[in-house]
Amino acid sequence: MMFKKIDLKNKTALVTGAGKGLGKACAIALAEAGAKVIIISRTLSDLTKVEKLIKKTKGTCLKFECDVTDLNKFKNILKKIKKLDVLVNNAGNNRPEHFTQVKKKNMEYLVELNMKAAFNVAQICSQKMVKSKDRKKIGGSIINMSSQLGRVGAPIRSVYNMTKFGLEGLTRGMAIELAKYNIRVNSVCPTFVETPMVKVFFENKKFKKQVLENIPLGRVAQENDVSTAVAFLAADSANSITGTSLMVDGGWTAK
Repeated sequence: MMFKKIDLKNKTALVTGAGKGLGKACAIALAEAGAKVIIISRTLSDLTKVEKLIKKTKGTCLKFECDVTDLNKFKNILKKIKKLDVLVNNAGNNRPEHFTQVKKKNMEYLVELNMKAAFNVAQICSQKMVKSKDRKKIGGSIINMSSQLGRVGAPIRSVYNMTKFGLEGLTRGMAIELAKYNIRVNSVCPTFVETPMVKVFFENKKFKKQVLENIPLGRVAQENDVSTAVAFLAADSANSITGTSLMVDGGWTAK
């Protein structure tokens, strides 16, 4: 057989920031591929909506309300989970400001969420994953949700650039150290995706025009473009892929 299916049956996958946008799309895609999904978000009402959508696909999930910057609360959630095979390290945010006008509180917030929390979540989950006796046999996958702006710079996004470049470095370092456990670590780097957050940015028509001019394909990505890439990296179909970035950027970084 020359084609490996995206099959996540008998896998348990955890998705942070799963209440909206890319996290929501990834959680549903993983469930559709057969995984038991654990969804985490700060807002319980959002999680309940995602849970209903997953159940419509006949998938199964557990939901936990948690801010991933709350390290102790996240650790307690992991204690309730028997096993973990896949992590989609998705929670993140952006507060665009010109570099000369970046507010300290905004810089610290983005570093706390996009870098420190991402590191802590990845570390705690990997610690749980390596404890599985059959880990080397069954493997594991960690997907860090990065960005094309982890590869190239952009105006009014210097802090976001900093955090996503850092996440790219973390991905490569993790991949080398976790390879001996057969845990693969990769990142997905989307361009601007048509999520609720990006739709707010696109209310500025000049900004939207500038974005589209930078994407050779001439269109922004859709949520399922990214969630399909995540599901591929999560599955054994990608069992020789680690320490790399899957660009879902319409050609932006090829320019």
